Amino acid sequence: MASRRMAEESIYRIPPYHYIHVLDQNTNVARVEIGPKTYIRQDNERVLFPPEKMIVVPPRHYCIIQNPVVRDDDLKVVFDELGQAKLRHADQEVRLAQDPFPLHPGEEVRQTVSPLQIVLPNTALRLQALLDFESESGEKRVAGDEWIFEGPGTYIPQKEVEVVETIQATVIRHNQAIRLRARKETRDREGTKRFTGEEWLVKKVGAYLPGVYEEVVDIVDAIVLTEKNALHIRASRTFKDDNGIVRKTGEEWLVTMKDTEAHIPNVYEEVVGIIDITTLNSRQYCVILDPVGPNGKPQLGQKKVVKGEKSFFLQPGELLESGIQDVYILSEEEGLVLKANEAFKDVDENGKEVERRPGDRWMIRGPLDYVPPAEVEVLLKRQAIPLDENEGIYVRDIKSGKVRAVIGETYMLTQDEELWEKVLPGNVEALLMAGKDPLADRSDRSRGTEEPKVRDKTRVVSYRVPHNAAVQVYDYREKKSRVVFGPEMVMLGPDEQFTVLSLSGDTPKRSNVIKTICLLLGPDFCTDIINIETADHARLQLKLSYNWHFEVKDQKDEADAAKIFSVPDFVGDACKAIASRIRGAVASVNFDDFHKNSNRIICSAVFGYDDNMKVRSSFRFVQNSLVITSVDIQTVEPVDQRTRDSLQKSVQLAIEITTNSQEAAARHEAERLEQEARGRLERQKISDQAEAERARKELLELEALSTAVESTGAAKAEAQSKAEAARIEGEGAVQQAKLKAEALEIETNAELMRLSKAREHELGFLSAKNKLETEKVKELAEIEVKKFHEMVASIGSNTLRDIAMAGPELQVKLLKGLGLQSTLITDGSTPINLFSTAHGLLGMVPKSIEPKSDDE
Repeated sequence: MASRRMAEESIYRIPPYHYIHVLDQNTNVARVEIGPKTYIRQDNERVLFPPEKMIVVPPRHYCIIQNPVVRDDDLKVVFDELGQAKLRHADQEVRLAQDPFPLHPGEEVRQTVSPLQIVLPNTALRLQALLDFESESGEKRVAGDEWIFEGPGTYIPQKEVEVVETIQATVIRHNQAIRLRARKETRDREGTKRFTGEEWLVKKVGAYLPGVYEEVVDIVDAIVLTEKNALHIRASRTFKDDNGIVRKTGEEWLVTMKDTEAHIPNVYEEVVGIIDITTLNSRQYCVILDPVGPNGKPQLGQKKVVKGEKSFFLQPGELLESGIQDVYILSEEEGLVLKANEAFKDVDENGKEVERRPGDRWMIRGPLDYVPPAEVEVLLKRQAIPLDENEGIYVRDIKSGKVRAVIGETYMLTQDEELWEKVLPGNVEALLMAGKDPLADRSDRSRGTEEPKVRDKTRVVSYRVPHNAAVQVYDYREKKSRVVFGPEMVMLGPDEQFTVLSLSGDTPKRSNVIKTICLLLGPDFCTDIINIETADHARLQLKLSYNWHFEVKDQKDEADAAKIFSVPDFVGDACKAIASRIRGAVASVNFDDFHKNSNRIICSAVFGYDDNMKVRSSFRFVQNSLVITSVDIQTVEPVDQRTRDSLQKSVQLAIEITTNSQEAAARHEAERLEQEARGRLERQKISDQAEAERARKELLELEALSTAVESTGAAKAEAQSKAEAARIEGEGAVQQAKLKAEALEIETNAELMRLSKAREHELGFLSAKNKLETEKVKELAEIEVKKFHEMVASIGSNTLRDIAMAGPELQVKLLKGLGLQSTLITDGSTPINLFSTAHGLLGMVPKSIEPKSDDE
């Protein structure tokens, strides 16, 4: 619609600084019409667009025109033969501040009016040439060339130049540097030639603007060094450091505070780590592996011992063998076992020089402090082991292998000795660690729930044999045994072991129930249950208890002492032997006889008869000297059910008869007690009635006496009360008078004392006051006298004389000046000595007055 209206309009009013494009449809040529004007369109013409405002480029602005027109030397537009403005197709033109201009047909605005780019200080533009051209300064640029435009300044765009990026300056602070890399061969700002890919540091403090072919890789902070740390550095390639030292590839070194307080690693320096200082006090040392020699190279395979007090840094390649170690401080009870790893010369405890060969072992003893040389290895630190007379340790000689026990002395192992662990059988170990008393806990079959104690196997195995007990110890090397009777402490040798007894236990007896080391000698008892059968086939169960003991005639006799351990299970053996005898004896008697004479039958069966056909008092086992002294029948129970029932019926009948007789006796006793209680009750009633009558008689007598007292007591009481009141009143008046007299006397004495004290204090005050005033006057007088003396002394006698004579001399000089011989001046009120005056008037006064001497 707008184009149709535009085509229909014929008059166009073009305002100032506006323009239109007019197309001649006959020649198909477009031209520009610039205002201000009124344009009348011809019929063969067509206006392409309504009036548009010219392009205004203000100062410090620019725009880019695509396909600009061709201009001649006078900057006028060049037209072709048809009148069409010539264009530079596919070209661009940068137009800066100028008068408003229109766009010719074919021209396009590639970039609208924009402010010129201001390059600030410490900023630059990296530019690249798009075409070959020659700059205004005459410098030729080839397409692809790059350069920078540094600020401060205003960059004016060019069609041949492209702005690649804006470069900001990097601020380098103290203890900082920037790492640069060359993108291609160039020269840095100091004129040094740099190759492509080369890196370097810039440490100058301030803002650094990278060159066109320089790029900032990183900002490197300095590592601040102190006296307590150092920098471990490795060279990544051969170069020369800041101190002018050539460092080869892979070389490592330390940078300490002596070299620099803050180190910025070079581009070819790799920071391996920060090494802390190693500080040794006077009681410490360390062993350095692969130490660095005087030539600065590590001495591989060698060691170096450093003693305190000292502080140092470990050089690259050096290691501490076991860290910082304390000096071995040995007391009198301590020692060190040493081993030589290399041949060297040493000094022994006596100060003699000793040659040590590799593998030698020796020991040093305290008191001393010891630092092992690099050739010496400390194998062990020995501590003297204090041993009581009942304590010991097992010691083995590592050269000969011989084991011995050291008991009852403080002992320190030598260099060729070690502690030997004695291994005991498991059952012996368990019995020793159980901690049970062989006598008190002999019937305890329970196993402790606590964790078993761990025995020190290097200590001599000891066992306390209680009183009236014995322990057998067997020496496997000597192949003989010994028996120790208590109370005694048993200490095992290296090749000795305890003999473990496995005894029968429980009721009835079972084998291998009791495990023990200690054999009790008795007297003691054991209980067993046996089954027997009588001649009439009555089966019974007997529970028997035997008292026993071991009879050892001479405990020092080894053969006699060893007999008690000849039977491993003496309990089971004795119970079986006794049970066999009892069964044999009971099998020949009936149940009734056995029931009536069970004790006699069993005792005779067990003990037997002597030559006099009397039952013996004991039963002796010859093989182990065990003696059974008595047999106690605790229970007899039938095993057969019918026998048990009949026996139970007879027992119940006997119990019933006994119960009835006891009931009759009890009933008779109760009736007797009841009769006695009734008699005592009747006697108590009679005695209570007699007592009541006596109390009633006393009451009547008291009532009569109270009536008589009541009738005569009223008058008597009134008279007594009045007399008592009068007496009390008189005594009160007398007492009051006495108290008033005493009070008056006290007041008078107090007043007298007060006045005397007041007078006494007043006299004291006046005397003290007078004394103080006297002292004051005296001191003032002394002060005045002292003041006068000091004034006179300070002025001097000559000065006083001159002051005294100054007046007369002045008068004489005045008279001499006036020419007068004498004169008299008075005020009429002061008396005058005319005798001396007359002498003066007569001229008898001497002409000059001589000053008096000090003596006058």
